Amino acid sequence: MKNYQRHYPLFSLCGLNCGLCPMHLSNHCPGCGGGEGHQSCAIVRCSQQHGGVEYCYMCDEYPCQKYDGVTLFDSFITHKNMLKDFERVKTIGLESYQSELNRKIDILQDLLNNYNDGRRKSFFCTAVNLLELQDIESVMVQIADEVKPDMPLKEKSATAVRLFQAIAKTRNITLKLNKKARKQ
Repeated sequence: MKNYQRHYPLFSLCGLNCGLCPMHLSNHCPGCGGGEGHQSCAIVRCSQQHGGVEYCYMCDEYPCQKYDGVTLFDSFITHKNMLKDFERVKTIGLESYQSELNRKIDILQDLLNNYNDGRRKSFFCTAVNLLELQDIESVMVQIADEVKPDMPLKEKSATAVRLFQAIAKTRNITLKLNKKARKQ
């Protein structure tokens, strides 16, 4: 939306973690309200009609019908934790949540720089988005223990993926985007 800006464009108005999105990381989207390149958004228009709330959970009508089924399907980024992340913000506060998200973004950048064999960007974005920070940090310690500097990148990547999948399995989390079936 033209001239729409936000203080912290890495956590969207609707609850998506834009800073963990492959579109944002590839510089195809600046994040929610991040300025040029931001796409038109019905949630932004709704926010403006409701006093310009910074996040939907701050609206008197939250959760409204716009959230019905919103977590069932994903776009470039997982939608599964949108409502859960808003609850986390309410529990620990916005500043603490943003700090956690910034830490996740740093870890994701490390994964992409050092363990992405060219085919794992979406996987790492999804894993870091869906797993709790302490689980992600635990996996990073395991990766550091198992990966040797002289290992080929493909092997480093496979090790990281295996370790993330293992912790996700113990948490009953599927590290895969849930895309809506295309109409034929």
